[in-house]
Amino acid sequence: MAYNNSLVVSEVILPQFTDIIIIVQVLVVIFLCINSLLIITFFRKECFYTTARYILFAVTLLSDSLMLVMSDILLILAHFGFAMQVWMCIIISVVVLVYNIVTPVTLTVMTVERYVAICMPLRHSQLCSIHSTKHCILIIHGLSSVPCIVVLSTFFASASFSLYKQPRICAIKIFMLYRWQDHVISAVQEFYFLIMVIIILFSYVKIMKVAKAASGEDKKTSWKGLKTVILHGFQLLLCLIQLWTPLIESTDLKLFSHVRLSNFIFFGLTPRCLSPLIYGLRDETFFHALKNFFGLYKRNI
Repeated sequence: MAYNNSLVVSEVILPQFTDIIIIVQVLVVIFLCINSLLIITFFRKECFYTTARYILFAVTLLSDSLMLVMSDILLILAHFGFAMQVWMCIIISVVVLVYNIVTPVTLTVMTVERYVAICMPLRHSQLCSIHSTKHCILIIHGLSSVPCIVVLSTFFASASFSLYKQPRICAIKIFMLYRWQDHVISAVQEFYFLIMVIIILFSYVKIMKVAKAASGEDKKTSWKGLKTVILHGFQLLLCLIQLWTPLIESTDLKLFSHVRLSNFIFFGLTPRCLSPLIYGLRDETFFHALKNFFGLYKRNI
C-alpha cells in the first residue's frame, strides 16, 4: 500500500520554533566560520595538503560544511512551509544524501589510516601516499553514492511522471512511496552501519594491543592514536544514527517537524562540531598552525 504523501497542512509544518531556529542559525554560522578557518589553515601549510590524514580531515570539513548549509536550508524551508516541485527536491536531495554518507565513510577511512600508522608504521608511507589518498577520496564518494542511488532508484521505479511536478515539502520522506522502499533502504543502511562498526572495533583492538606493548615515545603515540580512534568512534556513532533519521521522521507526520529539528541539532550539528576538536585542537601541528595564523592576522590588522 502506498503512503499518503499529500501536502502537509500548515499547522503541522509550522510549529512555533522561531527561537530555536534562530539559535540553530547562530550555531550553524559559528561552525561554518570555524570550518572555514580550518580549511584556510589547511591550505596555508604544505605539510597538511601532502599528508593523508590531513587531506582526509579537509574532506570531512568540506563535506560537513556543505551538509550544514544544505540541511539548514531545507530545515528553514520546511519550517516556513515552502513547497517546491519534486524534481527540484531530487536535485537537492542528491547532494544531501551523498554528503550525508561522505563524512562517516571518511571517518572510517581516517580510523584505518591511524591503524596503519600505529600498527604498520613501515608500510604507512606506501599505503597512505598522496597518490593513494586521491584514489581513496574517489572511492569514498563512490561508496557514499550507493545509498543515494538506492533511494532514488526505488523512487523512480515507483513514482508516476505527474508526481515530479507536484509541490511538496522537500524531505527524504517524500521518496518513500511504499513500505518495501523502507525495507530496502534500511537494509543498505544496516549494512553500512555494520561494516563501519566492525572496522572501528577492529582498529581499536589492534591499536590497544600495540599501545600496551609499546614503551616510551611509541607508547605515548599509540595511546594518543587510541584516543583519536575513540573520538572517531563517537563521532561516527552520531553520524550513523543520522542515517536512520529519515526513517524516524517518516513514522509520524504530526511529529515530523519536532523530530526533524531534534535530529538536525543532535545528529546533524553535534558530530560535525567534533572534527575541529579532534584535528583542529588536539593535533599539535594543526594547533600551532592556527596560532600562527591568528598571530599573523592580528599583525596585519
